[in-house]
Formats: sequence, structure tokens, C-alpha cells
Amino acid sequence: MRKRISLLIMILAPGCCFTAARAQELPDRKEVLQAMIRVNDYFMKKYADYAQPSNVGTPRPSNIWTRGVYYEGLMELHRIYPRQDYYSYAHDWADFHQWGMRNGNTTRNADDQCCGQTYIELYRMEARPERIRNIRICMDMLLNTPQTDDWTWIDAIQMGMPVMAQLGDLTGDRRYFDKMYQMYDYTKTKEGGSGLYNAAEGLWWRDADFLPPYKEPNGRNCYWSRGNGWVYAALVRVLALLPADEPHRTEYIADFRAMSKALKDCRREDGFWNVSLLDPTHFGGKETTGTSLFVYGMAWGVRNGLLPADEYLPVVIKAWNALATDAVHPDTGFLGWVQGTGKEPKDGQPLGYDKIPNFEDFGTGCFLLGASEVYKLNEELRSKN
Repeated sequence: MRKRISLLIMILAPGCCFTAARAQELPDRKEVLQAMIRVNDYFMKKYADYAQPSNVGTPRPSNIWTRGVYYEGLMELHRIYPRQDYYSYAHDWADFHQWGMRNGNTTRNADDQCCGQTYIELYRMEARPERIRNIRICMDMLLNTPQTDDWTWIDAIQMGMPVMAQLGDLTGDRRYFDKMYQMYDYTKTKEGGSGLYNAAEGLWWRDADFLPPYKEPNGRNCYWSRGNGWVYAALVRVLALLPADEPHRTEYIADFRAMSKALKDCRREDGFWNVSLLDPTHFGGKETTGTSLFVYGMAWGVRNGLLPADEYLPVVIKAWNALATDAVHPDTGFLGWVQGTGKEPKDGQPLGYDKIPNFEDFGTGCFLLGASEVYKLNEELRSKN
């Protein structure tokens, strides 16, 4: 039987005093850490050669976005449980790629920029200029050119926006914050004519191809789970770094809370989310990457007092338990129910507990991000008990 701990939690509500929430059950933090280690060890053993290109249809260098997301998760695991092999696996990968990006160091493609999130984290550990030289050249090019319409698909918000937040935090240059907001606002309110965010439903269309009149088979709007997960994760990663007086912070928080409510309201009974958030009949079933990203955001929101614990902690717990018991293979650490690359519910189907997706790296990264926040939330609640 899974070991549990029961905690009386005290959550600081924004702008007011501590209030008591009812006791909730969380998995023991050691169990969470063991799951993270097991899943990551599976990946690092299978893909021990970090320099090897991914060959799915065509060779792709290992600094593409799929691997960049994996390393975001690995860095969170390393922060919780530092191991030399974790650090070396990240450092040597970055060094192999000369701390650069696919398609050069003046690429405007956010998928290419995602690796910079890990380069910057490695720079924070050891401030060697070559570690951020290329990613800073790339982001400075964005600063010094007028375009704001690069993020035409919502995945790009997660791939590129946190890089700008990291550089703004690292350098103290608020132009990074200003530019990333301009680009975020364009995607949110202008891309495709009126933007990819539907404030009425608190969710995002993946790109202009899915704007109305496009509908799911049940007549609802098409909101892809992982696409919304990318935006949700980006908001977490940005808010964690923004100064309290940054003028757009309030808007980001409002968007985060609106998304949180919408996601809470469309979850599955078993704790997972479907690939199509509002049409469970369209390739319905468990999906690990979107679920992991939603756990990441909600656990962070509860831990930082942006989401009420009595509403969201039960959602986090149920979703984490679903991932830990129904996605993680206990013997190997393989992750089931991972939708492969794509942009809509039909891609990578059918999913399965034993099916290997076309790329395994970003699914592992998403899981590690979600698990890291469950671990931190558990630790924080223990300290307040």
C-alpha cells in the first residue's frame, strides 16, 4: 500500500492572513523523489549518448525543443537531489552543442531557443560567459528588432518566453520583460485576427488553424491539452522570476488563475486530462504530458498562494496519484500514455500504457516538472504543519 502522510495545511492567501485549510493527503515526498529518479534513470540509460541526433523521419540535433524540455525537468530534479551524473549529462550536452541553437544563434524560432533555459541555469551554477553568449545574442536580436509576431503557436510561449524572463532576472535589464510581454500579448490578442486566447473559456487555441469556425466533433472549441500545458508552464516559469513591481505581472496572474479554473473544471474522473480538453469523445483517454504540466502549474500555484488550497490541492493529489500509479512503470521507469509530437488530439494516437511515443524526452521533462512541484509543495506543507 502506498505510504501516505496527512497534513494540516496553512496557505497564505494573497493579500490577507494565514487561513487553515482542511487536512489533505499527499504522497510521501520520498515516494515522489523515487518516482522522479526512476523515470529519469530510464531515460538517461536509454539515451546515454546525449550527442546522438533524434531520428524520427529525419535526423534532428539533440538541442531541439524536445530535448530542451527534458533538460528543464532534469534541472529541477538536480535542484532537489543533486547528483554529478545529472549535472554532467546536462553540461556535456550543452558543451557538445557549443552552447548554441539549432539553425544558428539568430534564429527567431522559439523551438530552437528552448535549450537556452538550461544554458542559463548552468550559467547560474558557474558563471562562464560562453554558457550564455549565444542565447543572449539571440534574445538581444529580438529586443532590437520590431517584430512581435514570432509566437504563432502557443507551444512557442513556453519555449521562448521563460528565456527572456531568465535573462531579465539575471541581468536586471527590464527590456527583456517588456519585449516578452509584447510578444505574449500579440499571441494572446492579435494572432489570427483576435488572438489565440479565449478569455470567455480561459483556454488557448493551439494556433490559427483551430480558431472558430473550427470545432471538435461534439461542437465545442478545440483546446489541445499539451498546448495549454505549455502556456500554463510558461506562466509559472515567468512569474517565478518577475519582480513584484513588473507592470504586467497582474495580467499574467489573472491569466494563470483563469486557466487554473478552466482546467480544474474539465479534468477526468481518474485524475488525468484528455488530449481534447472539452471533447472527451475525440480521442478520449489518459494523457501524461498535459496532465504533468497541469500538476506543475497547480502545485506551484498552491505553494505560492495564488490558488486556494481547498480547491486545488485535491486536484493536484488526484492527478499526481494517477500519474504515479497509471503512467510510471514501476519496474523500469518508462512513462505510459504519452502523446508524441504534434499539435492536436489526433496526433500520435492511439496512446497506451506500453506504447513508446516518437520522442520520449519531452514527456520525461514534463513529468519531472510536475513531480518537482509536488515534492516542493509537500516539503512546504510539512514545514507549516
